[in-house]
Order: sequence, then structure tokens, then C-alpha cells
Amino acid sequence: MKIYHLSHTDLDGYACQFITHFYFKNVKFYNSNYGKEINDNFNAILSDIEKDENFEKAIILITDLNLTLSQCEEFNKICQEKKIKIFLLDHHQSGEECAKKYSWYLLDSKRSATKITYDFFSKICHCDSELSRFVDVVNSVDIWLNEDKNFELGKVFLGLIANAKEINRVMFKEMQVYYMFFLLERARKFIDKENSNVLLDNATHFIKKDFFTKDRDDTLANLISNFVVEKLSELKGDFTIEYEGYKGILTVNIGSTSIIGNDFLVKNPDYDFFVDISSRKTLSFRANGKIDVSIMAKNLVGGGGHKNASGGLFSGYKDSANYNYIKAQFLDLIKSKELKKENMNATTNT
Repeated sequence: MKIYHLSHTDLDGYACQFITHFYFKNVKFYNSNYGKEINDNFNAILSDIEKDENFEKAIILITDLNLTLSQCEEFNKICQEKKIKIFLLDHHQSGEECAKKYSWYLLDSKRSATKITYDFFSKICHCDSELSRFVDVVNSVDIWLNEDKNFELGKVFLGLIANAKEINRVMFKEMQVYYMFFLLERARKFIDKENSNVLLDNATHFIKKDFFTKDRDDTLANLISNFVVEKLSELKGDFTIEYEGYKGILTVNIGSTSIIGNDFLVKNPDYDFFVDISSRKTLSFRANGKIDVSIMAKNLVGGGGHKNASGGLFSGYKDSANYNYIKAQFLDLIKSKELKKENMNATTNT
């Protein structure tokens, strides 16, 4: 049996996955906001299930996300056809109509999704007192029990996850989830301590440094940059693109483009350029002397800048949580410009 667990991108969503990970080890995690992103993740899950030799034992678990009726109808039909078990644990009242129609849609608006998930699995497996206390902290802030003893610590939990932007969830999905687990595991050690909320708030910076520190101490910013460059170097085959015979890498919302882009090109001399695309449709181009990215930016999106650092706006870009979809858009952009150039040359020659 393998569980494919889709959850929300906030404290409650990651805490649900933390609980699933506590009880089961054969789990693959996905995270989503609402709308089309849920469908994109569901399709990604189906693709992963089909690649699994034991796909007939697959279970799709959705937590802290309420679906629309059309999504329920689509997911239900597909799961029945493929004989995949599906169940949803949620607490958003807006899913009431779905819960009434589908038996696999379990809804309780009086508990956080984290508490629903814990209560569900603890009955099937076993109770755990320490995990239960962790659940109480998340529950207190998620359903806003401001008189609860755990509420102030819950607020720090909330901020800890909301501000954990260090690892890109589009490019490094698995690592990003386990980073959240690391933070939650460290955070729950503060439960029951005196002034626990203040202690955790003070310790947050050092908890993050513990995750990113390897050989030597450094500033958190440098540690994160080194980590990202290392991961990009490990996975560069997945992110590689080509432009007019030059080899480059395409990233998404990577942040600190000048530092990370330059560090990556220095550590990977076989690459000629670095491009990052943001949710705001902006493109950041970086090079290390092998290609003039100001010309590249101009040719692709009418942008410009310096030889080794330029930018532009990809007006036709559609943001997504699916890296392959984003990469396909950029490759289509390159191809369209190449075809336009070929047509212009053909017209000139005739």
C-alpha cells in the first residue's frame, strides 16, 4: 500500500502530512492551493501512480482542502475506473454539499484538519501522547481558540511555516516538505515549556541554520544560497534548456538570482546561462561571459540590460505549481522566436 497525500500549503496542511508521515512511511506528498492547482496535483498523482508497479494498492488522501462538486465528480469517476481508493479529511464548511454526496468526503468544521487526521489515524493505528499535544497546538490556532493555553505557541507555529520560504516548492517538492517536517519536529520540542512561544520565536533563526548548515557555519543567507546551488547542481538535468547552441538552466521563483545564478555558473562551467522566471512574469537572465544575455533577453521578450545580467517580461506566461508546464512554456517561447527568425531569413533570401 502506498499513500499519495495531497494537502494545503499552510500550517494545518503540512501538519496533516506530518501526522501521516508519523504513522506511515510509504507516502508521497503533494501540496496545493485552491482552484486549478488541485487538479494539476491530482493529475500528477495519477501519473505517479501509473508509474508504480503496485498501483492497484494506491490510496489518495486529501487533507485541509475543500473540493468543488465538479472536482469531486471528476476525481470520483477516475478513482472508480482505476480502482484507486480516495478519501478526504477537511474542516471547511464550504465543502458541506460535497460531503453529503460522497461517502469518502469526511467533513467536520469543529476541528482543524490536523486534529481530524490525527483522530482518524490514531483510531486505526495507535494514540501517541506527544503527537496529541502537537495536534492540540495546531488546532488551537487553526480554528482560533484564542482562550486556549496553546494559542500563543500556535501563533508562532503558524508564522514558522508561513515564513518558511527558503526552499522552492515548485522545483524541490520533496525536500520542501521534509524541511517543513524538520521545522515542525523542532517546534514541538517547545510544547509545555514555560514561555514556550517566546522561546520558539527566539530559536527560529537557529533552527533554520541547523537545517542548512553542513561543513561550517555562515550567515543564514549564505547557507541557503549554498544549499540551493547544490540542489540545482544535483538536479540540473531536469532544469536544463538550450538557446542557439548554448546550454542553460531555467529556475522558477528561485530568489537572489544574482547570487545563486552566478554561484551556479561558477560551480557548473559547462553551463552558459541562468534564467529565473517569477510569478509576476518577470525573467532574470544571468551569464558568466559565454553569452550576451542582454541580446538573449531582447530577442526573447524585448528585454535587455547588461551582458551578464539582464531582464524582461514574459507577458504570455501562465504561472503554475508544475515545473514541467512552466518549462514547456519557456521552450515554446524559444521555439517561436527561432521560427520567426527562420521565416525572416527565408523572406530576405527570396
